[in-house]
Amino acid sequence: MIRLVLAEDQQLLLGALGALLDLEEDMEVVGKAVNGEEVLALVKKEQPDICLMDIEMPVMTGLDAAEQLRDYSCKVVILTTFARPGYFERARNAGVGGYLLKDSPSEELAQSIRQIMKGKRVYSPELIDVAFSEGNPLTDREIDVMQLLVQGKPTKTIANELFLSDGTVRNYISIILDKLEVKNRIEAVAKVNEKGWLK
Repeated sequence: MIRLVLAEDQQLLLGALGALLDLEEDMEVVGKAVNGEEVLALVKKEQPDICLMDIEMPVMTGLDAAEQLRDYSCKVVILTTFARPGYFERARNAGVGGYLLKDSPSEELAQSIRQIMKGKRVYSPELIDVAFSEGNPLTDREIDVMQLLVQGKPTKTIANELFLSDGTVRNYISIILDKLEVKNRIEAVAKVNEKGWLK
């Protein structure tokens, strides 16, 4: 029997998903959560084979939870509506067993879970296309600067936190705007968030 923990902040979808998977003869839903923190607690308590979760959840996202579950024997499957390259990259780096779209048919989902249990990795083809169509153009240092920009920090604070001069930070910001093909910091923040390019 494949033991599953589900995490989804939309209650209706969580209930429907649980009911569908419980219909499978070789699967049993042993726990349901509505955010990443609840998932971590449930996985510790239930020791499931598979943890199936959404990305965008309150308190802690599915990707943050996936990164923390890397050391557990439970295999993580991300189920999402978001085909963002940065999300896919993070999920792969966290070693998830599957990254699937929510609109996949339920039989396909059940089949993917069985494949993942056998040690295979299953990614929706549409997600792979998106992931390889556009990579993150920013260097690690530019991402450091961008993360502080996203938090709304001014140039001087960014310079202090990264041990750089104001001028160097301004240069980084100018390069970031060029690379992202945007006019200002606000557009830059919107673009990296939309693409899921921050770690």
